[in-house]
Amino acid sequence: MDKRLCIGFYNTFPLWVKEQFGVSQFEFPQIAIAQFEPKPINKALRLGHQMEEVFEQLLMASEKWKIIAKNLLIDEGKTRLGELDFILQNTNTGKVHHVELAYKFYIIDPEISEPVHRLMGPNKWDMFFTKLDKLKEKQFPLLYHTALKNKLGELQIKLDGINQEACFKTQLFIPYSNSNVSIRPLNNKCIQGNWIRFNDFNSELFKRFEYYIPFKREWVIAPSMNRKYTSHYMTLLEVNVRMLKENSPMLWLKKIDGTIEKLFVVWW
Repeated sequence: MDKRLCIGFYNTFPLWVKEQFGVSQFEFPQIAIAQFEPKPINKALRLGHQMEEVFEQLLMASEKWKIIAKNLLIDEGKTRLGELDFILQNTNTGKVHHVELAYKFYIIDPEISEPVHRLMGPNKWDMFFTKLDKLKEKQFPLLYHTALKNKLGELQIKLDGINQEACFKTQLFIPYSNSNVSIRPLNNKCIQGNWIRFNDFNSELFKRFEYYIPFKREWVIAPSMNRKYTSHYMTLLEVNVRMLKENSPMLWLKKIDGTIEKLFVVWW
């Protein structure tokens, strides 16, 4: 499973290319992923922390990047101001890069007029625009905080000319009934599935399919036939419990022809 997690991460597209919203996208290096053998990844960690481990291992397998520091804590007295995800050095150019990592699952709500506000987590609290603001207004400025000066000196890093970038990998989900959603200037290749509301899932259209409810860790990977798929009725019972808890599950929907799609059923 660790290797599939790494492959899933590697194959996930960036939410934008080059620069958008005033933030440059980190260009992930090419890696012989089929031959890559990961070290064990602690599945008890939050998914975001697992993605940090995957990012680190994949970069270490690349000849292009050297990791100078990771999870660099910034304290002012007894106050924790935050942390920087990764400080990297390009081994070809010698250039130092500060990279903030994000791996997100966003549904797209076309009923919202402003494109940047359309992207939200399936439980409707993890908003893209708030993450973007945090990157620009908090994470990137932390690099220049005086509390970090000594640590950067110990690492022999000069602030002049450091590139600041985001490695912002994302799986996007569009409404099941509307495949013509425009997400410009975002990357269309990020679209990996659909989303529907519970009442729509409890309809004749979906009763003919079988389903598997993946664990959060499995959200990253490509759907597999090698799982125990159950009927719509049995899945509906479990999904109903999730709805009561205001939790939106991902489903792997297996069609009659054997194709499998990712589908979020949202509680709201």
